[in-house]
Amino acid sequence: MRLIEIYILRRIVVMFFSVLLSAVGITWIVQVLNRINFLTTSGQSFLYILKFSSNLLPAAFPIVMPFALVIAVAQTLSTMNQDSELVVINAAGAPRSAVIRPVLLFAVVISAASFLINNFIVPYSSMNMRQMVAEARSDVINLVVQQGTFKEIDTDLYLQIENRDANGAIKGLFVSDSRDKTTDLIYYAKDGLVFDTGEQNLLIMKDGEIDRRDVQTGNVSIIKFNTYALDLAAMLPADDDNVTLFPKDRPLTYLLSPDPNDKYFQQNPLRYQSELYKRLTDWMYPIVFALISLAAAADSRSHREARVSASFTAITLSLIVFWLGYSAGQSSDKNASVLPLLFAFPIGAALLATYALVTNRQIGVPVKWSNWVRDAFATPQTAFAGAGARLFRRGRGGRS
Repeated sequence: MRLIEIYILRRIVVMFFSVLLSAVGITWIVQVLNRINFLTTSGQSFLYILKFSSNLLPAAFPIVMPFALVIAVAQTLSTMNQDSELVVINAAGAPRSAVIRPVLLFAVVISAASFLINNFIVPYSSMNMRQMVAEARSDVINLVVQQGTFKEIDTDLYLQIENRDANGAIKGLFVSDSRDKTTDLIYYAKDGLVFDTGEQNLLIMKDGEIDRRDVQTGNVSIIKFNTYALDLAAMLPADDDNVTLFPKDRPLTYLLSPDPNDKYFQQNPLRYQSELYKRLTDWMYPIVFALISLAAAADSRSHREARVSASFTAITLSLIVFWLGYSAGQSSDKNASVLPLLFAFPIGAALLATYALVTNRQIGVPVKWSNWVRDAFATPQTAFAGAGARLFRRGRGGRS
């Protein structure tokens, strides 16, 4: 690889990782905030929360990587054009491949990384996260770690604790169970403790009482106890122990040959096929976006020719291609005839961009459109500038 190619590649790599890490960080924060209620009420340790939130990261990379690449390539080449570096490269007799080759080489590496992450790492982290959610929800007491507040465990089932120390001992326990439409049960206890027998999780209550009310007659019976054991499994919704795995949670090997006994596959076979098509096409977008960026910004242009930013053109066209593919993917879950479009959109965009590169055509916004955009933004700026100048002159005149 020539020195100029290494120079271009290094600038693109630095810009790519700067954009990628920033975007993934923002995406990760948003995903964590969407689950903040679970994280704050699950009563787990900081390390558990960190492990749970780290499972959200892999899914963000395949989505962000193509856009980080198009921003890095378009912005790097646009900056080199503004600094006349592309002009110098052309004047020195370097072929166009000196600019195109490092971009495509890096795009192939990003596509391979996207394929591996999307098909193997993301399913593993997704399954791990669902398992962690199921395990956390199975611990009823941890769900009510917010002291002094009622927590709805299930429909018509509420639990509250007054205090819980570091050893797990509970002070002030209240349980209201109205799931049986004929009987209302209320449990009070001064002390409590969760005891794991290996087969059962028992809530041991001490020094309390049980109020049993017949809904039809209104009669109330009170039973006082010194020690009472309550099975926590009876306080959980019936399906909390079952972890449902969706097609997006499965690795590529499973999608290629689903288990015929999989109940979800039996009910939604088209979703598995749709997910397989997405996995086989999503990795193409880094290469497609790189070709679009090259077609928009690879050649040197004078400032008069560069009427609209090449970065704007490349990012806009990439968004359109991605939106078309994403819309097709959303529709393919219910309509099998849309599945070929998942391949058609990225491949078609790649062919058009390649044609533009081979024929030395630069894609961009037409002159009339660019002039209209320029005039639309210039008119308000001129008006505001004129108003500001008049106010400034009046202010100076008033003081003099």
